[in-house]
Amino acid sequence: MNNLDNLVEILFENAHTAVAWQDRAVPATLPEQLYNHVKWGPTSANSSPARFVFLASKEVRQRLRPAIVAGNVEKIIEAPLVVLVAYDLQFYDQFPKLWPHEDLRSWYAADHVLAEETAQRNSTLQGGYMILAARALGFDVAPISGFDAALVEEIFLQGKNWRLNFIMGIGYADSTRQQPRKPRLDFEEACLLYPPPMDN
Repeated sequence: MNNLDNLVEILFENAHTAVAWQDRAVPATLPEQLYNHVKWGPTSANSSPARFVFLASKEVRQRLRPAIVAGNVEKIIEAPLVVLVAYDLQFYDQFPKLWPHEDLRSWYAADHVLAEETAQRNSTLQGGYMILAARALGFDVAPISGFDAALVEEIFLQGKNWRLNFIMGIGYADSTRQQPRKPRLDFEEACLLYPPPMDN
């Protein structure tokens, strides 16, 4: 097996969503390390609308408890690092820095529906990049979508023009509590190919 095959296995085939965690801290430098990888992933017109809130202490993570559905509480509260993946509704204010050769700011500023759609889609991409970056660095990840977004925003995002997309825990999974991997759809169930393959 070559290095590329091994990396694909690390990122996809052998990676499982964590359901419980080892009592093992992650490095204090991890948030910045993760972001410095994620920022290079592609987004529409280099818009980079994702905003990340890192919750690095259990005391801070406990504030999330009332906002998370019961089945997700342990996955998140017990994770050594939690990331709120959000998006900036006014991401376009950064275009003078991110896309300086053309006035894209006025285009998005004039169409708030387009701006939010772009922000949500591309912050989802950036959150996915963070999952892959964490796995590539040897960590396990538990992304969730079972939460009260308005309550999380009230607790952590007051005064920001940011909206929550999803939440993820990052750390070292407790493999003794890992669940069997769920099935996935086959290619023929999930994909179309044009032109269709010719029958032999």
